[in-house]
Amino acid sequence: MTTPKRLAGPAHLSNSAANILSPTSGITNVIKHIHLVNKTAGAVTATLYVGATGGSSSGTEVLEAKSIAAHDYLDLFFSPGLRLSDTEYLTGLASAATSIAATVMGEQIVP
Repeated sequence: MTTPKRLAGPAHLSNSAANILSPTSGITNVIKHIHLVNKTAGAVTATLYVGATGGSSSGTEVLEAKSIAAHDYLDLFFSPGLRLSDTEYLTGLASAATSIAATVMGEQIVP
């Protein structure tokens, strides 16, 4: 059974890798949409990863150092969806702390 919902956020990205979406035992998260907003007066880069808690390992990037212009946004869409098992995290960072707000939308597969 799937349940469409907001999975995380809105929440600020830090300037070091931190969890955006944490897993729940037995539940698979399927990310359909990530909305990133730069609320500052300057361009800021964002990087997102899938993997371990607080992870930022090379090769796990979903988005790498993408510049988001001042007072602009970036929408990422995943079709049919970016599946995260119940042990995988969505993590991310920005080039400047508290500059980018992230919201994650999708579904949860509950056994």
